[in-house]
Amino acid sequence: MDDDKSALLRSLEISRVAKIEGQGSVAQRSRGGAKWVFVAGLVVVAAGGWYAWQRSETGVAQTPAPAPKAIAQVAPAAPIVTAQSDLVASGYVVARRKATVAAEITGKVTDVFVEEGMVVTEGQELARLDTILPEADLASAKARVVSAEANVESGLADLKDAERILERTRNLQAKDYATQADLTKNQARADVLRAQWHKAQADLATAKVDVMRDNETLDKHHIKAPFAGVVVDKNAQPGEMISPLSAGGGFTRTGVCTIVDMDSLEIEVDVNEAFIHKVAAQQKVNAVLDAYPDWTIPASVIAIVPTANRDKATIKVRIALLQKDPRILPDMAVKVTFLAPPADGSKMGAATVKEHG
Repeated sequence: MDDDKSALLRSLEISRVAKIEGQGSVAQRSRGGAKWVFVAGLVVVAAGGWYAWQRSETGVAQTPAPAPKAIAQVAPAAPIVTAQSDLVASGYVVARRKATVAAEITGKVTDVFVEEGMVVTEGQELARLDTILPEADLASAKARVVSAEANVESGLADLKDAERILERTRNLQAKDYATQADLTKNQARADVLRAQWHKAQADLATAKVDVMRDNETLDKHHIKAPFAGVVVDKNAQPGEMISPLSAGGGFTRTGVCTIVDMDSLEIEVDVNEAFIHKVAAQQKVNAVLDAYPDWTIPASVIAIVPTANRDKATIKVRIALLQKDPRILPDMAVKVTFLAPPADGSKMGAATVKEHG
């Protein structure tokens, strides 16, 4: 029994040799790790030294030094040019030639030959009024011309006959075959017929003037375009009354249609009077329509209107469009940028006056 206990206690005892051997293996591993750390450090130091040597050989480390000085010298110039070269203003596209075509007389519209968007030429008939009465007046005037011409011819024939009788009476009276009374009577008759003939000529001239007037009146019933352009508004319809004075109130039209000459389009902008010294005649301008923000239209200043708006403290500037395009329409909103302002603002006035002259 005692032997069994002694054997059990010996089996539980830790061997000193195993403990020493275990400690030796841990120490060896620690020394091995330290050696690898030392080798890695040497590699890093060697790599850093090689990289520094390469940069010193190629001169890369020396070149960036002058760069900040060059940038500091050039950078201030850019904002100065930009601040002085651009002036932006807003306005609208306007037409210099725009007319609402109306009749010069009062009448009923029978035909309208135009629609919105139609291109018309100068003298083209746009609408027609009722022509029954003016046509009748013209026919009557022409008939009076025919009658007056007949009276002139009849009076001339009578005058020639009276002059022949007068001449014969003179010859007879010189030979004492006719009395003085006969001569006086024939003389008076010839004078009367001559006066009647002159009156017939005057009546003929009057009748011709009536024909001309009635022709003009009839022509006024045919409403025509005063210039070439595009119809932008149609105001009258067949059957409506039209009058230049609108005497019939709200039931009477005053115009047939509105025509715009697209070749006369330009831009009008209001420039604050504090910056008007930056604008001059013939100055280049970039215009951008609000409808087409990516499209820049070249333009130039026509003139500066020589008056200021007291309420808004602005001055109107007229600008010519150097590029014609169907997309540009009257009353479109536009923004303009004035380029290259004049160095001397005093030159502006002289250029503007010359342009207006």
